[in-house]
Amino acid sequence: MIAVPRPLPVWLPLKARLVPALSTMAGSAVVLLPVVAVGPSMPPFGLLMLLAWRLLRPEMWPAWVALPLGLFDDLLSGQMLGTSMAIWTVASLIFDWIDHHLLWRDFWMEWALAALTILFAVMGGWAVSRSYVAYGSVVVAMPQAVLSVLVFPALVRLVAALDRWRLAR
Repeated sequence: MIAVPRPLPVWLPLKARLVPALSTMAGSAVVLLPVVAVGPSMPPFGLLMLLAWRLLRPEMWPAWVALPLGLFDDLLSGQMLGTSMAIWTVASLIFDWIDHHLLWRDFWMEWALAALTILFAVMGGWAVSRSYVAYGSVVVAMPQAVLSVLVFPALVRLVAALDRWRLAR
């Protein structure tokens, strides 16, 4: 008797396509939680999710996908329109360039690249917001940057679990 493979469920391609974008958008929506803080303290979860998906599956998204996801983040977070769009797109383009020039990467290299990108994004957001909000010195944004770098490995594990779930039959 010949074993005939079962056809893939109809929802699998849709799930496989939507889970990365929806999880990144959910990361951006974390800013809607009622957290009271004097300065910026919450990590930019949308950016962290984008970086985690980008490092885990570099072939999945083209570089331009950071533009609409950044727009969604800008609309939810209340930053100046275009801040996340520009920073996320530049980060995505840099990761495309790195993918074409590095032959191999391990966990520590990816964490270092993500840490530099997170620092660039947090400091870039601080520099843009500094022009219209009196945040003071760059020291105010450092706890957010450090916390973001430390939280990143946990989000990579979350994204890996989401990736396994989205590709499961």
